Amino acid sequence: MTSTPLAPTARPAGRPRTASPARRALRVVAIASCVPYLALKISWIAGGRLGIPDGSALLEEPTVMAVANSVTVLMDACVIVLALLLTQAWGRRVAAPVLVLPMWAASGLLAPIMVAFPLQLLTGGAIGVAPGEGEPFLDPWVFGLVYGGFIVQGLTLGSLFVLYARERWGHLWQGTVGELPCPSVTARATGLVAALLAALCSVPHLLEAATGQAAGATEPLGTDARLVTGVHGAFAVVAVAGLLMLALRLGGRVPLRVPLALAWTGVGVLGCWGGWMLATAGTGIEGTDSTPVLTTLAYAVQVITGLLALAGGISFFAQLRRRHCA
Repeated sequence: MTSTPLAPTARPAGRPRTASPARRALRVVAIASCVPYLALKISWIAGGRLGIPDGSALLEEPTVMAVANSVTVLMDACVIVLALLLTQAWGRRVAAPVLVLPMWAASGLLAPIMVAFPLQLLTGGAIGVAPGEGEPFLDPWVFGLVYGGFIVQGLTLGSLFVLYARERWGHLWQGTVGELPCPSVTARATGLVAALLAALCSVPHLLEAATGQAAGATEPLGTDARLVTGVHGAFAVVAVAGLLMLALRLGGRVPLRVPLALAWTGVGVLGCWGGWMLATAGTGIEGTDSTPVLTTLAYAVQVITGLLALAGGISFFAQLRRRHCA
């Protein structure tokens, strides 16, 4: 039998027995970047107020904030677990969903921060001021410490995952978009509906970024808030592009990994941030005490988009696996 572009699957696991120096370095940096955030959050859980100014909305509900901080500590601790999983021999034996789902969530939550925060620094805006208010809910240096750490986590964890995924599943996305088998009616419908919902989700974000007026808000958005919502709108457009390319086999000679990366990141931002904003609505965690009904509905649609795309992605990779095994 002649070899084909799919032949690399014949390799068993594909990961080296020991992590390379580069991967070990990425692992160390990823874990170290979690320390400042974890230390700050643990101090808040213990009752400390480091970085929280007087009058901050974060001080109004101490019990809620303690629970929320405990959850975010666990979330950031997952970065450490993922960094170990992606660089240790036992990581190859972990079932795909156990790795892929938290990695997808991490990608979705970190990606907009990695884009928006540097843009905010360039504009010199009032980072840490809640929209429509003049009072900061965190000292500005906290954002530099926390978001700087998030950016490092995103870069290092993302690099480790790309290396891991290429070795474990890279054979499945060889070739171009035009070489994809025709998707089933169900898979195509799922992708198209998810793309439509992602397009709808982009509208309020892009309108708010363009006009500076959020739904239900009496005060115009500041530069920082407009940048953030614009970045989220841009990721929604990225999701639309990736989903349509996969569902309709658009792109011809474009490498298959391109729409996969677009859909993975764009849908992750929509679904995971929609879920986070729904979970924290009204708690003051994001600097506001209430969320307009239309905004809450938009977050719910983002979550639905993410779930639809996940279901479609499972079907899509099952089809790729069948194609390879044929």
